[in-house]
This record gives sequence, structure tokens and C-alpha cells, in this order.
Amino acid sequence: MAIYIKTPDEIRIMREAGRIVARAHQAMREAVRPGVTTAELDRIAETVVRDHKAVPSFLNYPNNKPGAPAYPATINASINNELVHGIPSPTRVLKEGDIISLDVGCIYEGFVGDGAFTMGVGQIKPTVQRLLDVTEQSLMVGIKASVVGNETCDVSLAIQHFVESFGYSVVREYTGHGVGRAMHEEPQVPNFGPPDRGPRLMAGQVLAIEPMVNAGGPDVVTRPDGWTVVTRDGSLSAHFEHTIAVGTKGPEILSADGGGLPTDKG
Repeated sequence: MAIYIKTPDEIRIMREAGRIVARAHQAMREAVRPGVTTAELDRIAETVVRDHKAVPSFLNYPNNKPGAPAYPATINASINNELVHGIPSPTRVLKEGDIISLDVGCIYEGFVGDGAFTMGVGQIKPTVQRLLDVTEQSLMVGIKASVVGNETCDVSLAIQHFVESFGYSVVREYTGHGVGRAMHEEPQVPNFGPPDRGPRLMAGQVLAIEPMVNAGGPDVVTRPDGWTVVTRDGSLSAHFEHTIAVGTKGPEILSADGGGLPTDKG
């Protein structure tokens, strides 16, 4: 299992890739409202990415299922019980009370930035907002555990214990991961798992931490389009993700416009 340690110059490039993702996020946040289609959000994100001299990393990404089509869009736009990989469409119109998970990746100067968030469309129920809040908080719990000397299982267990303390479940089939020149590198960073399992974290590692949390059970299925993943029991699902660098002074959020937690930048 090869784990690639990034140089300070490589992390600098990945910081810029992450900022592009953050700016695409912000542009989509401002556009989300009842009546907007997911295809419109896809166009907004692609414009931001390309205007910053980057390319979408999801577009034409190969499917690991034999015979299934490559991914056809810049973003994942997953609504309500859709966990991830929802394909944007001019016929998917957002409605008051929906929640939507928006996942964006880009490649800038050969390196990947990746990030996701879930938000409500118009007014949402307090119980639904609680799911979003807990999922976002669990991301920060996982990031804070991503320190030199910890193992990946420390990140996984921190997320799992936090989420389950609120009565929600974490998805098993999809995990966080290393990221760099490729969108998916080693190591995998599950959002659950037994202790004392997984490689030790080192300064210079770059990870995508991404809890996916269901209001109901953890089981998911893939729709016939070969991409869209939904909760098996039809419960709502939320997804938050940041690309982070593990540093000697702590983790740094790279997929934020203007920086995140403090770290060793040099």
C-alpha cells in the first residue's frame, strides 16, 4: 500500500485546488433555492472551476462497474435520500424543504481538490437541520483527530462515536481516502471501524475526510443509472467533506477559501 507524502510545494498547489472547490461551493450555495435545477448548479460549478484554470475531476470519471457509463457531470447533486453520485439533470428541480448534497472536485496544476456539503432548500424542519449539523460537526471531529501519530482508525472511530451518539448511522460502503495527483489514493479513511487498525498518520499526508450519515439505517443501494446511491430504507442522508493536509502543527483544511485550522505551512 503506497502512501504518498506531499512536499510543501505540492501542498501549496493543493491549497489552491481546494480554494477553487470552496469558491464553487459558495457559488452554488448562493444559487440553491426552490425552482433551481441540478443542471443549473452543475453549470455554475463548472464555470467556476474552468475560470480558475482548473478542470472538473468528476467529469468522465470511470465507473468501477463493468459496462456502466463514465460520470457525465462536474458535480454530484444528491437530493434527500440520495447519498452520493446524484447525476445533475435539467428535470431535477429543487423544492422547498428538500436537502441537497453537492460534491465538487477539480484538478489544478496536476493535483486534486475535493469537497462536499449538504444544505436545505428554503425552510427545512428542525429535525432535518439537526442531521445536517451533526454530520458537519462529525467532519470537524474527524479532522481534529487527523494528527501526526494517530492512526486512520482514530479518525474513523471519532466520527462513528460522535454520529452514533445522536442516533444516526454512518455508511459503510463509502469512505474517505488519500488524495493528490489521483482523486483516490491510499489510505482509505472509513467513518467507522475497529480500533488499532490502519496506517499511522504522517506530516505531508493529504486526506479527504467525508462522513456520510443516514437518519435511518446504514445500508445503501445503487440505482439503475449505475451511479446514484440511495439509502435502502428511504431515510435522509447528509454528506460533508474537506480535503486536509496533516501537518506538524495540526491539520489544515485545504478546501476552504482563506484557510482553515492552523498547521505547518512550510
